[in-house]
Amino acid sequence: MQYEVEQKFPAADLDGVAGRLAAMGVAVGEPRRELDLYFAHPSRDFARSDEALRLRRIAGRNWITYKGPKIDPTTKTRREIELPLPEGEAAFASWRGLLEALGFRPVAEVSKSRRKAKVPWQGRQVEASLDEVDRVGRFVELELVTDPSDLEPAKACIASLAARLGLSGSERRSYLELLLQGRGRSVTGRGDA
Repeated sequence: MQYEVEQKFPAADLDGVAGRLAAMGVAVGEPRRELDLYFAHPSRDFARSDEALRLRRIAGRNWITYKGPKIDPTTKTRREIELPLPEGEAAFASWRGLLEALGFRPVAEVSKSRRKAKVPWQGRQVEASLDEVDRVGRFVELELVTDPSDLEPAKACIASLAARLGLSGSERRSYLELLLQGRGRSVTGRGDA
């Protein structure tokens, strides 16, 4: 079982972060658009269970992702299962139709421009994402995928890299939560945020 260990930080100056990464010898990729369509479960309240189900689309490529509940109070460490789907708009629409036929209901779309970098740090490859999220803001995400026996060292690695990059004020809420709370709605789509 794999876990995603992630911390996200508000960052008004993404170019400054990109510059600090460049000074470390790390190349930051070109921006690409990502669209995440999140769904509500037909019989389970994902807002209460702290889970998520989404379809992701990047340049014609599609994925379906389940994210389990966060397992600690400071990071966004959680079980993640991400599976590739067939490419193209038709496949995305078909998978959306399948989920809706099973009773899942679309909640919201999170759209962002993302620049990625692989950062060698403390013997690991930390994935850094510099995100401009529509209607939410600018953030830097630092992420490792690891097994349960390595969670604490992975969290320490990310915290150390965040300090090196001058990042602080970790944001534990997901982009979906931030988007919906900005609209006065909960993850269930009702106005009870």
